[in-house]
Amino acid sequence: MARDAVIGACPHDCPDTCSILTTVEDGKAIAVRGNPDHPFTQGRLCVKVNNYQDRVYSDRRVLYPLKRVGPKGSGQFARITWDEAMGEIAERWKGIIASDGGQAILPYSYLGTQGVINGLNVGDPLFNKLGATVSERTFCDSASCTAYMMTIGHTPGVDPESFVHSKYIILWACNTLSTNSHHWPFIERARKNGAKLVVIDPVRTRTARLADWHIPIRPGTDGALALALINIIVKEGLVDRDYVEKHTIGFDALAERAADYTPEFASAETGIPVEDILTLAREYATTPPAVVRIGVAVERHAGGGQTVRAIACLPALIGAWTHVGGGLLQLPIWAFPVNWPGLMRPDLQPETMRVLNTWRLGPALTGEEPMDPPIRSLFVYNANPMAMVSQQQKLEAGLAREDLFTVVSEHFITDTAKYADIVLPATTQLEQKDIMFSWGHLYLSYNNQAIEPLGEAVSNTELFRRLAKALGIDDPFFFRSDDEMIEASMDWSSPVLEGVTLEDLKAKGYIRLNMPAADDWAPHRDGNFPTPSGKCEFSSTMAAGGNFVVPLFRQGYGGSQSGETVDPLPHYIAPNESKRTSPDLAASYPLSLISPKSHAFLNSNYGNLPAQLAQAGEEQAVILHPDDAADRGIVSGGAIRVFNQRGAFEAFATLSPDVLRGVVVAPAGYWQRSNRRGATVHALTPPAFADLGRGPTFSDMLVEVASA
Repeated sequence: MARDAVIGACPHDCPDTCSILTTVEDGKAIAVRGNPDHPFTQGRLCVKVNNYQDRVYSDRRVLYPLKRVGPKGSGQFARITWDEAMGEIAERWKGIIASDGGQAILPYSYLGTQGVINGLNVGDPLFNKLGATVSERTFCDSASCTAYMMTIGHTPGVDPESFVHSKYIILWACNTLSTNSHHWPFIERARKNGAKLVVIDPVRTRTARLADWHIPIRPGTDGALALALINIIVKEGLVDRDYVEKHTIGFDALAERAADYTPEFASAETGIPVEDILTLAREYATTPPAVVRIGVAVERHAGGGQTVRAIACLPALIGAWTHVGGGLLQLPIWAFPVNWPGLMRPDLQPETMRVLNTWRLGPALTGEEPMDPPIRSLFVYNANPMAMVSQQQKLEAGLAREDLFTVVSEHFITDTAKYADIVLPATTQLEQKDIMFSWGHLYLSYNNQAIEPLGEAVSNTELFRRLAKALGIDDPFFFRSDDEMIEASMDWSSPVLEGVTLEDLKAKGYIRLNMPAADDWAPHRDGNFPTPSGKCEFSSTMAAGGNFVVPLFRQGYGGSQSGETVDPLPHYIAPNESKRTSPDLAASYPLSLISPKSHAFLNSNYGNLPAQLAQAGEEQAVILHPDDAADRGIVSGGAIRVFNQRGAFEAFATLSPDVLRGVVVAPAGYWQRSNRRGATVHALTPPAFADLGRGPTFSDMLVEVASA
């Protein structure tokens, strides 16, 4: 038997981007394991992917093009050929363009794969050339990225491996063990060296249980806490005056602003005792090196952007950046020299473009969101909006439109694919090649194709080559090979890739960017922030000038609100929905619902697979505090209905004091078929945007819970 170990990389939207080894025997993948040579991921895979071969060979895989033969939503399909599929898509699109223009076509995608050539931007050039409506994709970190950029610029921040040198670690809205688990060994090493670990989270998560101090906080009030920490640090003279004078701007204005945010104010907002707020501020300011790791959840409420603005000010205020292992970690993605314009080709867009934020997909398809011309065709890839987008009932009604021509490229018949007119078979990571950045470490990875595609599945790159051919496009750009696309995907002249060759990268599977070693790198010891002033901007010049744009463009990873002028100083924006801000709403819906990432799913990936469902639970469970349950006559394991003014879903109750009283937790990622009566948590999610970057407000909603 011929047996090989093929080096690849995990495809998922996760900060860890693990190096993987696929054992291939006679052309079949028989096992997937972690690569023990990788310095960050160190040979371990999480529960989501440690049996990835079962996903590849699942008997539920879509392996051939399919055409709908039953009512929309019935999931009834018949096999067709690729020629038939491409022919119908091209004919329908040409007709739509002739009658209504390209804007009547809407692409919808996100990070079903995080690969550079098969991921977020793979379809952008084609849809730009067609003049299709531009999908603004701001699901994740767009508010955070905008705020981070306004304060300290596009810096990778603290090397996650430098955490071994930290003495005071704050994990803020970050459940590391479930969503960034390969960072945990570096935190553990720091603790063995005497570091204190603090977790700020409404829930006593897996990570919080292992912390030295868990600080439970009311959802959406993190900004009040951050500003109170600034208040205390300034008032008690804990500021590093030398660092502030040399490497920041706007200190006096920040100090004046923070004077309004007393510990007493923050305590009333957050539910955290005043003494705990004082202790946190004093310990953080006087225990160098101190570092903060923020998670995605910190932005998911009305004031998410300003919350990150305030948190991003803290390290410079105490001079944490002067120490190895001190500062702030958000997204090291900024270190990777990805050729975003080359991937997206915004130059192909016509002068007048229509933009739709994909968070508003449901209203756009039903006509509630004004669209002229209306959307007549939807093309979905790398995404499952029916499981993850707000206003689920409206989205379902829109997808059920008989006059909407919907095409979905997928591995499985998802909740979204059920409504497709054409379903196209997509390859998994083992069946394609790609190059991978990371938003959790500083290693560039290469994914070697391990096996031939199953059935007639094709990669996204091949899919868009076929679409371009069917549409009669003759520009050679659209017919580049995967190798040519990988070559063009990076700025190989960047200093961080000096000496790196694609051949070496393919052979090893990963390389560390040419950055200083984690053991002696303090990235902003001497300032050098990539901001307009070159300093940490407590008072943002970008905000004052009305020109703050995440530089990965509207079609890229972040979002923008170019042209808006905002307060240049961080400030507190209370949740849209809470007992304090909306008492009338709270009278009917008194509980705050949050929908964190599941330990076993990656967004909706794996929400249909047996091993991961066995880990997460076959059906949606909702966690309540025992006192909240008792008030409602709810018992552990009982069927419950969770509802608000936007919708409802049913689940089973889990009672735990690990949840703050007044808070309900429904981990996201379950498919409709796993939920009682077919709705998911996003039937309740608000359509409102956060304050910056048009970020979603997943965790800013009030609900009620009752026995079903």
